[in-house]
Amino acid sequence: MILDVPTVTSPGAGATYPIQRGTIVDTPGTARMLDRLLGHRLPRFGRPLLILTTPALGGMAYRAEARTAVEVLRPRTVLTVPTARAVAVAADADLTRPLLVVDVGAHLTEVTLLADGAVTNALRTTLGTSDLDIRTPPTRITEAVVAMVTTMLDQDHTSLTMDALRRGPLLAGGGALRADITSPLVDRLHAPVQPVPAPHTSAVRGAARLLQAAHAHPSALADPVHRD
Repeated sequence: MILDVPTVTSPGAGATYPIQRGTIVDTPGTARMLDRLLGHRLPRFGRPLLILTTPALGGMAYRAEARTAVEVLRPRTVLTVPTARAVAVAADADLTRPLLVVDVGAHLTEVTLLADGAVTNALRTTLGTSDLDIRTPPTRITEAVVAMVTTMLDQDHTSLTMDALRRGPLLAGGGALRADITSPLVDRLHAPVQPVPAPHTSAVRGAARLLQAAHAHPSALADPVHRD
C-alpha cells in the first residue's frame, strides 16, 4: 500500500509544512504528521521495523532529526537508505556497475552517483517541478541537471561518472513524468536517460522491497537498533 499524501502536519487552512526543500524544519511537527498518517495503521501491540529513505546530502543531521520524528511510531528497528539506492532497487538496476540517479522532485532536484550501491558523489539544487511557471520554464531544471552532471565529471578523477553516464542515468521523481524535462536531457547529456517505472513512487517502492528483505534477515529478530 502506498499513501500519496501531502507532507503537512494537518489538513486544512492551518496546515504547516514540517519538511521543506529536503530538510526537516519542524521535528515535532514531522512526528505529529507521521502519527496522524500511520499511527492508526500499525498494530496496537508490537513494534515495527522501519526503513527511511534520506537525501544523499541530508547528512547526519537529517538522519538524526528523522529518527527522532519516527520514534512516535515506536519502531523496533530503524534502517536508513539513500533515496537514490531505493530508486535503483525499484528499477531492478544492476548495482555492481556505476549508476547515476537523477531525482527531480517537487521542491528538490538531486543527482547521485552510486558505485557498488554506495553513494560516492551527489549534488542537488533547491529547484523542483513546483517552482515551474511562466518565469521559470522546465529548461531551468534541465540546465541544472546538466550543470550538476558536468561538475561531477570534472570532480571525478576516475572513470566512474563517465561510465555511469554512458550507461544512462535513471530518472525518478515527478519530473520524470514530464516530457519537457526528460526529452531535452537526452539531447543535452548525449546519453540514454531512463525514466523508472512510476517514477514519482519509485523511492517508496524500492524501500518496500528493502523492507521485505530486511524482515527475512535474521538480524530483524535482534535487539532494537538504528542502522545506516
